[in-house]
Amino acid sequence: MAVERNLRNLHWSSSEKKIARAAFDSALAREKAATRMAVEEILKRSDDLDQIWDIHDFLSDKRREFRGKYDYRYSVLIWVFGRLLHEQWLIESDLTGLATDKLELIRDRAAALGKVTGRGDR
Repeated sequence: MAVERNLRNLHWSSSEKKIARAAFDSALAREKAATRMAVEEILKRSDDLDQIWDIHDFLSDKRREFRGKYDYRYSVLIWVFGRLLHEQWLIESDLTGLATDKLELIRDRAAALGKVTGRGDR
């Protein structure tokens, strides 16, 4: 609880806010591009016209996932970046310029997710 309270009170300088926005947007663009490639692959694999409904379901699920994952409030950004780093949508070089304490918190969050899920991939 104390950790969450401290994360919510982190100060983000104006330069860190710019870096964070760019990193966030890069991760979002990467995942959107991967989603598009997945849809294109589904279409290539099948001549079944009913496959379009599977694509609809896939995209609906992705939209829900994106809404839950991509939250650009500074109070939760460390958690968001930790998850995105863990899932490899975000790369550490995207975060260059953030304060060392923030980078450590993000890395710790990513590492904790790796231990919880036991996954090192997307």
